Amino acid sequence: MATIFSGIQPTGEAHLGNYMGALRQWVALSKLPEHNSISCIVDCHAFTVPYDEKAFPKQVFDTAVAVLAVGLDPDSATVFVQSDVPQHTELAWYLGCVAPMGELGRMTQFKEKSDQSKAGVGTGLFTYPILMAADILLYKATLVPVGHDQLQHLEFARDVARHFNHRFGVDVFPEPKPHPLKLRIKGTDGDEKMSKSRNNAIGMLETKEQIWKKLKGAFTDPQRITREIPGRPEVCNIFTMHSVVTPPDRLAEIDTACRTAGIGCGDCKKILAESLEVELSPIRARATELRATPTRVAQILGDGAATCRGLAARTMQDVKAAAGVKGGQSQP
Repeated sequence: MATIFSGIQPTGEAHLGNYMGALRQWVALSKLPEHNSISCIVDCHAFTVPYDEKAFPKQVFDTAVAVLAVGLDPDSATVFVQSDVPQHTELAWYLGCVAPMGELGRMTQFKEKSDQSKAGVGTGLFTYPILMAADILLYKATLVPVGHDQLQHLEFARDVARHFNHRFGVDVFPEPKPHPLKLRIKGTDGDEKMSKSRNNAIGMLETKEQIWKKLKGAFTDPQRITREIPGRPEVCNIFTMHSVVTPPDRLAEIDTACRTAGIGCGDCKKILAESLEVELSPIRARATELRATPTRVAQILGDGAATCRGLAARTMQDVKAAAGVKGGQSQP
């Protein structure tokens, strides 16, 4: 079967940007027939920048809860933690030996994150795309849900697959194709992508009251400074979120009312808060159940890791055979 690979960093509880931009699509893709869905909490990637190692285990757990609460069913999707499958970092070494340094130096995220880092830049931040390529190629994934900011990394993974296959003359890896995640949710500042590190995020599992408090102060169409000025739904982040959770007929009404100044931004936010509560309350309930049964979460992740170690072992056999690596079976 074709394999879909998805990855999320363990930043803790997911926010609406994660949910609307990616996690909803993960659930839909996991239900595709004739597809094997693998979803990974890529904890090793977090090491590329400074982080709180004491809080880290809870962040991994909270991310797992969020991923499972949105509706990923362990019966149709394999969910696991990256560091529980050591072949990820093993394959990264083999791929790193064929990956051109020039391509790594052109990675936009490396430039951005290295500029942001005040504590110095480790080599891992530079070689991060190699590990991301290993995450995908280890399962010979053919489809990867990816946002615009990660398209460059996926293209790098495709290039590395070509380099490895060409170098050893064996088609070990297919070239993964992107499944574009086109929806980009901005933060409450209305400027940057929603992110906990930018302090502009609305938590997916926050209470109705907490969400409303953040929505009230969220920026909308910058040109609509009074209610009497017609709005532009196509540039309004509030309307973008409406497009995900508000029923189509209500969405059309809001679009028309906004363009004709028939509805104010405050009213539009109140309707969004109502739609979010309908959408998120079942997810919040499932998350509460999962938090109350941490052993179940651990079992799901453990079963997923066991499955992936089996898949990864077969891929590494192919990699080593192609590269002429026999390990303890080598003969003089």
